[in-house]
Amino acid sequence: MFESLGNKLQDILDRVGRESKLTEAQVKTAMREIRMALLEADVNFGVAKEFVARVSEKAVGQEVMGSLNAGQTVVKLVHDELVETLGGQAAQPTLTNEGNLWFMVGLQGAGKTTSTGKLAAFYKGKGRRVLLVAADTQRPAARDQLEVLAKQVGVPVLKVADGETPQETRRRLDEHLKTDFRDLVIVDTAGRLQIDEALMDQLSDLQTELKPTETLLVVDAMTGQEALNVAQTFDARVKLSGLVITKMDGDARGGASLSARSVTGKPIYFAGTSEKLAGLEPFYPDRVAGRILGMGDVMGLIERAQQADLKAMEVKKPGDFDLEDLLTQLRQIRKMGPLGDLMKLIPGMSRALPEGFTVDEKQIQRIDAMISSMTAKERHNPKIIDGRRRKRIAAGSGVTVQDINKLLKMHEQMKEMMKMLQKFSGPGAGRGMKLPRQPNLPPSRGR
Repeated sequence: MFESLGNKLQDILDRVGRESKLTEAQVKTAMREIRMALLEADVNFGVAKEFVARVSEKAVGQEVMGSLNAGQTVVKLVHDELVETLGGQAAQPTLTNEGNLWFMVGLQGAGKTTSTGKLAAFYKGKGRRVLLVAADTQRPAARDQLEVLAKQVGVPVLKVADGETPQETRRRLDEHLKTDFRDLVIVDTAGRLQIDEALMDQLSDLQTELKPTETLLVVDAMTGQEALNVAQTFDARVKLSGLVITKMDGDARGGASLSARSVTGKPIYFAGTSEKLAGLEPFYPDRVAGRILGMGDVMGLIERAQQADLKAMEVKKPGDFDLEDLLTQLRQIRKMGPLGDLMKLIPGMSRALPEGFTVDEKQIQRIDAMISSMTAKERHNPKIIDGRRRKRIAAGSGVTVQDINKLLKMHEQMKEMMKMLQKFSGPGAGRGMKLPRQPNLPPSRGR
């Protein structure tokens, strides 16, 4: 989502960073360009103006003009201010041992029902006993959709009937909890096509009766500035406690997401990163800021690896790296998510790749199919794969013989590269690759 904004900010800061000494005029020019980049990304005008003003004030206040690390300091100031704009410290909904009841509110089409299912999956994975309440009586299929999601997650669902009063819903919920203890209840409320006073009154009445401990507004990151007006209106009526930003994997400019925390004053708890039930991540302002500025997100990469429960491979010599090893590594990496998304988490990778670069996930699937069509003997000793075997493997995996040739050539190139790495890095150095650390930036003065 932030690719366009990130590229522009990185270009501006790269020019600033190359200067050994900065003049006040240069900083003003850079700040003007940053403000324009933010506005073009659909960031709220007031937020963009205040962002630039604060960075400029800190730059002047710290007397970075003329210092040898002035460029680096400006980069650090922009990064820190970006973190603050996104919310500063990461925040999560409050959870106690029992009595947790969350309200999910938002406009229709924002991804509210899907986000409700994702939250159930996320917290069930943390050992919570979750109950979903399907209270969206406005959209015919909403209750059935939540029921399907609940079955996929493996949690029960209580469906509110048409015309059911808030008092009756409260009574039925209490009865359910008496026989089936649940420490987290998530209520999917009726979505709205627009701010409708009658529907807002119904939502307010249900909230008054159920007394939720958290009220989360689901905001579609693709809706731009209108999302901020919606958030303010909902907050005025039902007192929001936090936000869930959906469709962060889309191609929108992303300005509304950057503005949401500043305009509403509410923390962003979660971000939806895909349509899958696992596609929901806690929102970390510092990590998002790092991704925007091309610093990557090493912690995010490590967490994905932990969630995928990757098993360490047996250490082999480069010459012993066979197709079975290649298949195992590919499958383990794919557990962590789309390869294109993973590459963006590596510091500096977004700038190293050519503009418009994409990873062909289907090609990775084809490699899996080709190796899977081989016998164990062929995987361990690719040299025995002659013309007859190549035809058989190609037919079995639905590819051409040329594709098989390319795979075998790629495997040989990988083996040669591993040998070179071991040769130049010394004994044992090629046994694993350390994740790169984020670049060290000079600390801000006064902190």
